[in-house]
Amino acid sequence: MIKALFLDRDGIINVDHGYVHKIEDFEFVDGIFELCRLAIDKGFLIFVITNQAGIARGYYSVNEFQELTRWMVEAFNERKVTITDVYFCPHHPDKGKAPYKMACKCRKPAAGMLFKAQKEYNIDFTNSIFIGDKISDMQAAENAGIENRILINSQYKDNKEITAKRVADLISAQTLIG
Repeated sequence: MIKALFLDRDGIINVDHGYVHKIEDFEFVDGIFELCRLAIDKGFLIFVITNQAGIARGYYSVNEFQELTRWMVEAFNERKVTITDVYFCPHHPDKGKAPYKMACKCRKPAAGMLFKAQKEYNIDFTNSIFIGDKISDMQAAENAGIENRILINSQYKDNKEITAKRVADLISAQTLIG
């Protein structure tokens, strides 16, 4: 079975400026490429697991998201990092418009995107890691049974009841990749 490093996008891969959907607004977080190369060297495949409620809210389209994602994946490739796959949830349970305004099983903290990746790639959750900057990231990992959870300190409210290793930044997180 495959071990995976699951990464949230906004706040982990790119600086979270709120509903980032244009290349010119995309700013990589310090340490992301080094962290990913380390993970690859240790046998992890890299996956992105991201809520994209900006689609439901009408801020940008699925096509615009996919165009930015292709650019992002290519930027990783240029730095010798392969992103195996990107999973996104375009839904929001109560904000936005049809067909994306809906409760779903993919939006974090639900684990639907993780289960889809597991099924498609035969991923071993017991040896996988999830890195995020929101409690909903840690809850999604917990809901999938991923015990190795790393929460990067961020602008979002913490919940000490959620079990996760808490670190200041991605550079500190590198010591937890094993």
